[in-house]
Amino acid sequence: MRTWKLFAVPVLAAAFFSNTSPAPAQISVNIGVAPVCPYGYYDFAPYNCAPYGYYGPEWFTGGVFIGAGPWFHGHHDFYGHVDNHFDPNHGYHGAFPNRGEHADAHLMQHHAENFHGGDFRDGRGHEGRPR
Repeated sequence: MRTWKLFAVPVLAAAFFSNTSPAPAQISVNIGVAPVCPYGYYDFAPYNCAPYGYYGPEWFTGGVFIGAGPWFHGHHDFYGHVDNHFDPNHGYHGAFPNRGEHADAHLMQHHAENFHGGDFRDGRGHEGRPR
């Protein structure tokens, strides 16, 4: 009887693991809601808030940022101006607004006249020129 007990556990374990069929792979990516940033957020992870002056006026509709990265809401061929002086990947080390902070209405009112960017981005993380 003792010999039977020694073999029963490994046999049952082998039977259990051999009968399991592989489940089909399921991939679920939940990016959550877009960051709430007063002047938009960068189009690359970790999607930190961009400072005033990074995005040109064409990135805003009625004062609301059209999005970037996974939350981009512009048309497929969209390219907008950015000022890479405010990009941390290009050496910017200045102040950043906090998530949930409100935009300065006076700055946004004069945004088009004060913007000085010359580079283009497509909202999906690509630099370049409009096609």
